Amino acid sequence: MQITNVDVYKTEKEDSRLKGIATVYIDNAFVIKNIRIIDGNKGLFIAMPNREVSPGRRIDICNPINRETRKMFEDAIISKYKEN
Repeated sequence: MQITNVDVYKTEKEDSRLKGIATVYIDNAFVIKNIRIIDGNKGLFIAMPNREVSPGRRIDICNPINRETRKMFEDAIISKYKEN
């Protein structure tokens, strides 16, 4: 699996931890939209798309299943975020 493109849309809301939204293209064949870029206590991290299943409870729609894949996504997205 290869990330073939990343689009980042920065947000400009003051006092918000949300810094942007990313779209990731995999193998020029599959796309994942609405990956959030969050400014956390330990720096930037990503949050995968999710939906609310009951009040106050959310589940990811899709997510990496191992550390290596998560790191690959995070590195690609945060790198693109810092470019802009």
